[in-house]
Amino acid sequence: MAATSYYPLSSKEELLKYFVGKSLKDVVTPAAVLDLSKLKSNCSQMLEAVDTLKFGWRAHIKTHKTTELTRLQVGGGLGPVNIIVSTLIEAENIIPLLLEYEAAGRVVSLLYSFPVTPAAAERLSLISKALGPNGLSLMVDHPDQLPAILAIHYNTSIVPQIFLKIDMGARRAGVAPQTEACSSLLSSLLSFESAGKAHLLGLYAHAGQSYYGSRRSTALDLLRQEFEALLVTASAVHSVTPSKHLILSVGATPTTTSIRNLLIDHEDSDATPTVEGKAIAALRATIAAIREQKCAIEVHAGVYPTLDIQQLSTHALPTEGPHAMLTWNDLALTIVAEVASVYPSRGKNGTPEALLGSGTLALGREPCKAYEGWGILTPWNRPGVGMPSAGPENHVGWHVGRISQEHGILVWSGEGNPEELSVGQKVRVWPNHACVAGAGFGWYLIVDETKVGREDEIIDVWPRWRGW
Repeated sequence: MAATSYYPLSSKEELLKYFVGKSLKDVVTPAAVLDLSKLKSNCSQMLEAVDTLKFGWRAHIKTHKTTELTRLQVGGGLGPVNIIVSTLIEAENIIPLLLEYEAAGRVVSLLYSFPVTPAAAERLSLISKALGPNGLSLMVDHPDQLPAILAIHYNTSIVPQIFLKIDMGARRAGVAPQTEACSSLLSSLLSFESAGKAHLLGLYAHAGQSYYGSRRSTALDLLRQEFEALLVTASAVHSVTPSKHLILSVGATPTTTSIRNLLIDHEDSDATPTVEGKAIAALRATIAAIREQKCAIEVHAGVYPTLDIQQLSTHALPTEGPHAMLTWNDLALTIVAEVASVYPSRGKNGTPEALLGSGTLALGREPCKAYEGWGILTPWNRPGVGMPSAGPENHVGWHVGRISQEHGILVWSGEGNPEELSVGQKVRVWPNHACVAGAGFGWYLIVDETKVGREDEIIDVWPRWRGW
């Protein structure tokens, strides 16, 4: 589409010629790296979970902004391809892939998940025309957004599909359920539907506050609350139009990944229920109530393929023991950086520090509640160092403890003798938040740790879409 020319991308062909076959130890830093084996595993486990639970699935692509990882999130077969984007540039760049899926017989639905504004109407109209009827869905949470919906309908002669955004406590976007504002907006949307100017496809919630949870029961409870906020709103719709079919779409990565807890046999039937067991029982009851109302259940998530320290710290899934499902080994994104200087006794209690050639623009500046830092060093290229034996809350070792625009300061945390780092040493950093860390890069370097002896070899390059 014409709008993509606003933000030219690097040529994949040229990137492949330059990088493929090289070692990560030889690339200019900072560089963003994705492990293909981990991405495939994380995506497959999500697809298997939603299939087993008979949930609909909608993949958010704003974390990575690539065609290649979108393919993994969607999976193969002939099932529906439901996508969420946060920016218009994501929508414009994913259209060729969606048209490919349409040509193969798959039903495509692209949701622009930011409430519609007048300035977006022209580009959204072009996207709607490209995808055809039922291809584009829009988000609404205020009546003043409805003129933009009408403009898109006027421009395209295609009836817009609408999700009503419900605020279930995150307080970022959405209208609160069981309020006059919600009732009034529902009434307007149903009136538009009667006039053939819009179609209320479903209700949408996002528990952003789940990023700050610390145990499985928290993620499960927030998932239930997402469902219940939409269920009570669906009841209000059905009081007016009893036969109205609605999709209830919920999720943030912690709450959506927590659905895998429903597949675990947690406790003996004779035992006293655990906190997690009670949360699972309550969630199952809410799911049953939704199905009794004949609403379709859909879950959505975005950062789950790459994961990051922030997600690990939510403990939305078991992190240890026989049912461990969320560990350091699942984190697929790392940032390669270079040690620029060392300061043997400058740190707390005379511990060493080191200067790292990657800062805010490479790692992001979002904090993580689990520890005081901006990224943790992986064991890569550090002889004798193994994977962390504890979660980020109790991590012992090097992490980025202070940060500036283009550099970070590595500090030592915990007990034990600090490992020596050297000037020029390449290291890899697990960032706190994969979405923000990836934004500073024009492409991802792809490796595969399952290729024994060639774990550092670059096998592909995935350009990221830039801009908005």
